[in-house]
Amino acid sequence: MFETTQAKPPIVIAAFYHFFDFPDFEAMRMPLYDRLTALDIKGSLLITAEGVNSTMAGTREAIDSFLGYLQNELIGAPVTWKESYADYQPFGKLRVRLKKETIGIGEPVSMKRFGQYVAPHDWNALISRDDVVIIDTRNDYEVNLGTFKGAIDPNIPNFKHLPQWSRDNAESLKGKKVATFCTGGIRCEKYTSWLIDQGIEDVYHLKGGILQYFEDVPVEQSLWQGECFVFDERIAVDHALQPSKTAVLCLHCDHALTNDDQQQPSYIKGVSCPHCEGEPRHAHDRPPTQKRPGRVKF
Repeated sequence: MFETTQAKPPIVIAAFYHFFDFPDFEAMRMPLYDRLTALDIKGSLLITAEGVNSTMAGTREAIDSFLGYLQNELIGAPVTWKESYADYQPFGKLRVRLKKETIGIGEPVSMKRFGQYVAPHDWNALISRDDVVIIDTRNDYEVNLGTFKGAIDPNIPNFKHLPQWSRDNAESLKGKKVATFCTGGIRCEKYTSWLIDQGIEDVYHLKGGILQYFEDVPVEQSLWQGECFVFDERIAVDHALQPSKTAVLCLHCDHALTNDDQQQPSYIKGVSCPHCEGEPRHAHDRPPTQKRPGRVKF
């Protein structure tokens, strides 16, 4: 009897970022738009002087074609991306947008040097050392669902607050190795460049982020505690990359809530939760409420 393999859905959703010198990014907006349109790819491509950041969807052939062009002609270097799949096109349109930064940290960053990549299978050994400070670079509503054992939670509403937190806690970083991580790699990589600009040289970041760690490290060896917030309809995934069965978003402030949060007296569905108690977050500090299937925020 022949074994059959289940075919993947026809639409490939690719999420990626890459830092590189891109001085003519403004002039490339329309050529990139035209190329993507010709391939019938939809989604969002952010282009900046420091690189690209994107989530896009199309057929296997279309995605392979564009990523091949990106690597071989535009960037001239390999690009790593995350893939998921759908039976339908999850994006309604194509946007190629000009931005000042691939991911906003709120302060100038030289982007000339970055911390050392740490492969997922080497991450446990690094963060288990006594001379290592582990910093979760994600937002508070993400950290609430889970983080690595021993990691510091800066308790920030968004990435732009991380530099000030770092200055306020500079003494605790002196003489230490600083290990940073985020969902897919872009925030922690940029943060290491900012740290190096501040004179903190011994910095590291998890290659591919938490999601790559989940893929590469067996559950029984995991130092992750809880679930990982993701920017799509699943809300969170566990180490096996399965959608959360318990996590929900507060409909008032958009904070991600654990099962314990939902048992608190201040949690009233659609009204309040322990993190807001009826007081909304500032609009700029909210996670996005318009979620699309397969979307990954790095």
